[in-house]
Amino acid sequence: MGRLRSTLGSLARPAAVSLAAITLTAGCGLLGGPKTVSENVPDIMTVTSPVFNRSVIGPTYTCHGRGKSPAIRWSGAPPRTKALALVADDAAAPITPFIYWIVFNIGPQTTGIQDGQIPPGARQASNSRGKLGYDPPCPAKPGHVYRFTVYALSSPLKLPAGASAKTAWVAIARTAIARGRLTAKSN
Repeated sequence: MGRLRSTLGSLARPAAVSLAAITLTAGCGLLGGPKTVSENVPDIMTVTSPVFNRSVIGPTYTCHGRGKSPAIRWSGAPPRTKALALVADDAAAPITPFIYWIVFNIGPQTTGIQDGQIPPGARQASNSRGKLGYDPPCPAKPGHVYRFTVYALSSPLKLPAGASAKTAWVAIARTAIARGRLTAKSN
């Protein structure tokens, strides 16, 4: 009986993963899909990276190099911003969206993240691999596009570090008041 229960449990896992992927791509479209976070969330923030050369992610920030998280800078958050969140994803991955990194509860006065670090007080959610922190992209071919989106939030998220990607995604979607995006290609 224990073996049967174990087998049935492992058969149910792929279905649960597929359902989670469908739920993430449906919904409000925070990380991809035809809709944006909300029709009312303005795309007014500017997002840049001092480490991407002509919007190209160098190997230092992928699995082909050191795999450390890149420096990201932003400006233009509205005055009523109470926290910020950063989401790095790939809308063209076989399992979409593939989430490489979610950092949330970044202080509203913060204007960037340094290479390989997160700001004091910020938290990271799990990525699509179920691990905490940055999962470096591993492009098989050059030219793959990745998105780094910064969201201004109306309140800090009441989530622990290591919250699931889906939980963090839903909370960000509910509290987003502005956003900005940087797209970068692999070389």
